[in-house]
Amino acid sequence: MAGVLEIWWVWLAFALVLAVAEIFAPGFIFLGFAVGAALTALVVAVSAFGYPVLCALFAILSLAAWLVMRRLFKLPNEKRKVFNTDINDN
Repeated sequence: MAGVLEIWWVWLAFALVLAVAEIFAPGFIFLGFAVGAALTALVVAVSAFGYPVLCALFAILSLAAWLVMRRLFKLPNEKRKVFNTDINDN
C-alpha cells in the first residue's frame, strides 16, 4: 500500500491549494511551492520514490521555481516601490 505522499494526485491537489493561496497573498512565495508540488506530482506519476526523496525533491524544485520566477519577473530599478533618496534630505 502506498503512502499518502506517494500518490501523484495528492501532490497535484497540494499544488492547486498553493496556487489559490497565491491569489490571496501574492508575491511568488506560494507560487514557487505550487510549481514544486506540481513537478513532484509529475515525478511521482512516472517513478516510485519514498518519502525522504519526495520531500527533498519538492524542496529543490520549489526553490528552483522560486529563483527562476524571481529572475523572470524582476522589476527594473525605476519601477520598484523603494525610495532611492534618503528620507532626511530636504
